[in-house]
Amino acid sequence: MSTAVIFVAELGDKSQLMAMTFAARYRARDVLIAITAATALVHLVSVGIGYFIGDAFADSQHIIEIIAGVAFLGFAAWTLRGDELTEEEAAKARNSKGMAIVAVGTAFFLAELGDKTMLATITLATQEGWLGTWIGSTVGMVAADALAIAVGAVLGRRLPEKVISYGAAALFALFGVVLILGGAGVF
Repeated sequence: MSTAVIFVAELGDKSQLMAMTFAARYRARDVLIAITAATALVHLVSVGIGYFIGDAFADSQHIIEIIAGVAFLGFAAWTLRGDELTEEEAAKARNSKGMAIVAVGTAFFLAELGDKTMLATITLATQEGWLGTWIGSTVGMVAADALAIAVGAVLGRRLPEKVISYGAAALFALFGVVLILGGAGVF
């Protein structure tokens, strides 16, 4: 579940736009290695936070499930709002000096702090096991960013952002409704 949720969350996200930009400048392999390392670290912190929140409120899992569902509806709205890379951020990505892996990894780590994928990972970890959530969320994000790297490195064209945003928002809304209904005891 975490792989699918985070893959969807990452579609059209600022860090995916960063992946495309970095892939136009650096070797795709280096960009992918950096993204994987940064993602694994951020999501490890995320599942740690989520695990301890979930453990502390074990008797209130139905309430957490409803709150998580509302959060996912918020993620759907956030996805529809969109996330753009500013010209300054794009220029930094194009002009960064030094080792590609360090530059890309640092940029991704900082970009993901407080991002919707981090918040979604925390939310998932309150309900699922931390290890599976960590692995799944990392795989989901790296897969989505690998798609962006391929687009940036090979195709050089823009993804149909509206279609991706609408699809991602619909899936977030679906996950949100399922969580709310589950927390309310409907199933």
